[in-house]
Amino acid sequence: MDELQDVQLTEIKPLLNDKEHDIETAFGVVHVTMRGTPKGNRPVILTYHDIGLNHKSCFNAFFNFEDMQEITQHFAVCHVDAPGQQEGAPPFPSGYQYPSMDELAEMLPAVLTHLNLKSFIGIGLGAGAYVLSRCALSHPDLVEGLVLINVDPCAKGWIDWAASKFSGWTTNIVDIVLAHHFGHEELQANLDLIQTYRLHIAQDINQDNLQLFLASYNSRRDLEIERPVLGVNENTAKTLKCPALLVVGDNSPAVEAVVECNSRLDPTKTTLLKMADCGGLPQVVQPGKLTEAFKYFVQGMGYIPYVQLSHLSTESVPAASMTRLMRSRTHSSSSVGSGESVRSRSHTSNHGEGSAGTPEGIDLQDAPQTMEVSC
Repeated sequence: MDELQDVQLTEIKPLLNDKEHDIETAFGVVHVTMRGTPKGNRPVILTYHDIGLNHKSCFNAFFNFEDMQEITQHFAVCHVDAPGQQEGAPPFPSGYQYPSMDELAEMLPAVLTHLNLKSFIGIGLGAGAYVLSRCALSHPDLVEGLVLINVDPCAKGWIDWAASKFSGWTTNIVDIVLAHHFGHEELQANLDLIQTYRLHIAQDINQDNLQLFLASYNSRRDLEIERPVLGVNENTAKTLKCPALLVVGDNSPAVEAVVECNSRLDPTKTTLLKMADCGGLPQVVQPGKLTEAFKYFVQGMGYIPYVQLSHLSTESVPAASMTRLMRSRTHSSSSVGSGESVRSRSHTSNHGEGSAGTPEGIDLQDAPQTMEVSC
């Protein structure tokens, strides 16, 4: 069972080679924590958190998960905290102009330059997923792959803006942020998790700084991406050039936004993972399943020929098989049971249940569709 019984938000396993940096950029100072040493020309894993969180409360459960260690030994990890959101951040001075979402994305090339890094595989949640997507659109040479959890490619509509304005007059910012992360069902059912994050948002994050980050996210532009269509706009469509894994819990308030993003990405480079029995924070509630998916994602990109996960898999899968699967132009209606690993995709064709085969046996469709997987 992957679900965490005790969510650790701020306590991390001490590592001797963790290094913290406050990096000056054209749009202000950004706090970065570097874990591990870059491995040659291999990209780093770069994370970006959502509103109301920092890199610890957003990603500790995921990166401290036992099987994730077997992946991260092959990569250095760069955790980025949005300005003013890191642990112990001081308040901004009066009149401070918080960076726009576009400017937050433009900070990342300066971070890579400062740390002498060439490229990254990004993992972002919510606002962080938007920032990483914007960076990938502006600097495709720096981004080799993206894991986008709860990503919303759309600008905030005027109805949403008016609703948030009204709720801001009647509701405190902690409740607004909780409603951003968790759907109604999860707010009612998972009381321990909700209380843990309620206390964290209220006590560990500077409230004035959080308000500025939230306002910046609510003022975001549409990503203006469109799905490339062969013979129509494949050379002109603005979309992500790198492989992308979209992740959303089936009880998350972000489901519609993620499906919308999926419809606007290149289906030959995109996988949509819907996680059953999971809400707004899949990396916290189901770290094992996300680790399994991330393993095959990096294998599909050609990194680490195989990884043996201690208890989720009984065998290793060659990277070549995942590469063919991830890049196959197929519409998959397969559903992976909650007790099975994402690896089952390599044994399921798009003809439905009971079909056996390998990635080489999957039929290609005339109109490519994104690989969709549920687990």
